[in-house]
Amino acid sequence: MKKNMPHLKRFILPIFILFLSVFLKYFVGNYQLLDVDFVDYLGRAGSVLLIVSLAWMFIAGIRTFKRIFMERFYISKEDNLRSRKFQTQFNILERIIVFLIIIVSSGLVLMLFDDVKKIGISLFASAGIASVIIGFAAQRIIATVIAGLQIAITQPIRIDDVVIIENEWGRIEEITLTYVVVKIWDLRRLIVPSTYFFEKPFQNWTRTSAEILGTVFIYTDYQVSFDALRIELTRLLESTPLWDKKVNVLQVTDAKQNGIEVRALMSAKDSPTAWDLRVYVREKLIEFLQKKYPESLPRTRILIEGEVSKPKSQMEFMEDS
Repeated sequence: MKKNMPHLKRFILPIFILFLSVFLKYFVGNYQLLDVDFVDYLGRAGSVLLIVSLAWMFIAGIRTFKRIFMERFYISKEDNLRSRKFQTQFNILERIIVFLIIIVSSGLVLMLFDDVKKIGISLFASAGIASVIIGFAAQRIIATVIAGLQIAITQPIRIDDVVIIENEWGRIEEITLTYVVVKIWDLRRLIVPSTYFFEKPFQNWTRTSAEILGTVFIYTDYQVSFDALRIELTRLLESTPLWDKKVNVLQVTDAKQNGIEVRALMSAKDSPTAWDLRVYVREKLIEFLQKKYPESLPRTRILIEGEVSKPKSQMEFMEDS
């Protein structure tokens, strides 16, 4: 019972307003001793409170249902692909339904007043021109809202996805109907419109799985021992829990006049772990070369052939002249 108390607290205030509206509309409104205008005012106030309370209860019910249902899907666990899928869908659908409830209830409240009805009828004749103007003005907004619906259905991104957007690495922190919040690695927030994900390319590192490959590039001299590097890479990977024991490759990816490029390829369970693994392997491979094979570090060679003549003195130059 105590576990459900936070959920029940959502309904206390709207239920109180509901009883107050029923009391004003059906009890006080039928009291004959009161002034007619005052009774009409109380009845209208009761109707407004009734609509507000019902809309509030619907919204509270939706959010309570979402909270109870989503307690089964934590995104903090390691394998959270299914949880992130449900979190994304429910968050967007909740905002859509709440938005519709607010719009409908606001319309019902306004329709209770005769003056608003008259204004609506008089404006109806010019609705054609107004709708065209509003359509052009709200074109971007409508496109953004539709993009938000597409994200909920097709899910190119989900909550807690790791993405690279505008050359920034981060995680999807929040998805709304009109924009997406990306939490950058240095705790900045990148606000991106929903349409961005359908108009421009971006990288999603956790679209189907959180597993990822990491690369480390080392630049050495031609005298380096590749077998020794491979043995050391294997030893480093087996000595750390950051490696998921799936990919362990060392290859020469380029050779230039001043040295060669060696790439170490390794795998990790997710991108933050892969970053830590890459930093660790890069540091330890450099230390290995410094201690065991210092002659294999990058160097620049200058080859001088033949005898180098000394520069003539001023006296010798004058004698030759």
